Amino acid sequence: MDTDGGCRLYLITPAALDPDAFVDVLAAALDGGDVACVQLRLKDLDDDAFRRAIERLMPVAHARDVAFLVNDRPDLAAAMGCDGTHVGQQDTPYAEARRLVGPDAIVGVTCHDSRHLAMEAAEAGADYVAFGAFYPTQTKPSRYRPTPELLEAWTQATTVPCVAIGGIKPENCAPLVRAGADFLAVVTGVWDHPDGPGAGVAAYVRAIAAARAG
Repeated sequence: MDTDGGCRLYLITPAALDPDAFVDVLAAALDGGDVACVQLRLKDLDDDAFRRAIERLMPVAHARDVAFLVNDRPDLAAAMGCDGTHVGQQDTPYAEARRLVGPDAIVGVTCHDSRHLAMEAAEAGADYVAFGAFYPTQTKPSRYRPTPELLEAWTQATTVPCVAIGGIKPENCAPLVRAGADFLAVVTGVWDHPDGPGAGVAAYVRAIAAARAG
């Protein structure tokens, strides 16, 4: 999950999906342009169904050299050989997640709009911190509203990568890219794109390049 020296896409799956049908959808998205990682974020699923989703979808990401993370299931991430896990402030504590996945896996932590929480996570060893929601979102509504200035301050203070999340679209991502976001976490802007997920990814990649050039 390298930044490659610039801002990259961090793709989060819909909260509900049919793994067999989603294989081609995910492949189309990843073939649309540069994506750093895929986070499998499924809700209200039993362990067997979750494992099935990992078995079907992780090879699609790995075939394209894209990291595959699991949301708030470090136990399954470890058991299934995923690249890592993402945990929220109300989820599995960072230390427990790290113990489960081991020292070499990726562990990211949600930090809302708090530089303090982010510093705690970074000092504990988190591989990245996530700030959001920067814009209104129905995917995962949030009362937190960080600003681009938080990204600027973070990137000036530390080398730990930061992820911006929440309502990010190609047309509003430029301030976050210019402020130093290492990754843009996106959901509906890709999966609900009228021309398909590949076109959605391509639109973000163009917008990121334009923001960096401008």
